[in-house]
Amino acid sequence: MKIIDRYILLALGVATLMGVSLLSLVLVLGNVFKQLLDLLINHDIPLETVFAFIAFVLPFSMTFTIPWGFLTALLLVFGRLSADNEILAMRSMGISFTRMCFPVLVSALTLAAVCLWINLEVAPKAEQAMMESLYKIATSNPLSFFQTDEVSEDFPDRRVYVGAREGETLKNILVFELETGHLSKVVFAKEGHLSLDKDHSNLLLKVEDAHFEERDPQDPNNFIKIRQGIVMQSGVFPMSLKKLFEAKMRWRHLNSYSLSELIGEIKKNTPQRLQLLVELNKRFSISLATLAFALIAIPLGITAHRKETSIGFALSLVVAFGYFFFIIIADTFRSNPHAYPVLLIWLPNIIFTSLGILLFRRLVKK
Repeated sequence: MKIIDRYILLALGVATLMGVSLLSLVLVLGNVFKQLLDLLINHDIPLETVFAFIAFVLPFSMTFTIPWGFLTALLLVFGRLSADNEILAMRSMGISFTRMCFPVLVSALTLAAVCLWINLEVAPKAEQAMMESLYKIATSNPLSFFQTDEVSEDFPDRRVYVGAREGETLKNILVFELETGHLSKVVFAKEGHLSLDKDHSNLLLKVEDAHFEERDPQDPNNFIKIRQGIVMQSGVFPMSLKKLFEAKMRWRHLNSYSLSELIGEIKKNTPQRLQLLVELNKRFSISLATLAFALIAIPLGITAHRKETSIGFALSLVVAFGYFFFIIIADTFRSNPHAYPVLLIWLPNIIFTSLGILLFRRLVKK
């Protein structure tokens, strides 16, 4: 029996590894790399930074590709075993379906634990590292924030328009200064240069041949009180990288919270408490998808009775799409307490597990 267990585990392990690798490649390069390619072309970001972004995104994609890859592997392996009459041979030896599927259960539980670890710890840390990389981009190449004929909105208290770039020189610059959400000053400059003040974590924009208009700090919306035509031969405008990073972190996504952070925020009874609860339950729910997929994939793979890889991929696509579609729909109700989103996020697991048990029982009775 140990030989059969090793045989099934080896076939399942190889197929799962190939499935996860292929699906991760498709998800990362197909969906995420579009954004990175835009950064690479439009923001002059070095290739090593692009590869770092891909590494940060990979753990998040694996929370989906591991269950999906495992589902595909089960369909392919059990479809081939059925087509080659190996399952019939095992049954003739007195091995029950339940015992035959024991290594699958062990694999499903192991992958569920791996997915849970990635969901609770690895993926949130990768998300935070991605945010921190913004600071590294700014310090390594400050010009990456300012593109030709675009308004840079990265800095919370500045809006900067650059008409053209000639090497490291910025041309036809408009700087909009904001205070408490209101426009306080507009600076017009023919050209400017950037430098980095590492000691104070500032980008310094030195403008030349500039003039500006300044609004009344007490009544910024009163156009009559605007002071216009102030001329300035040169001047320096500091832009805080620290504020940039803090602003990004304040608006961090819920998927960047680790387990301890989620529990800590839930205990505070903040307005986001329901969303945090849904996020926590969602991570557990998706991690246990491997068990639901195992119960469904074994009967489907045996019933399909096909060696063809295309059949296995087609079945996995249908099942995985249905499951994750339910998850996405349930997640959209995370802010609606009347929809019971904490329970709703478990509905895909309940449906697919129940369906899998029904199919498995029918298979055992044959």
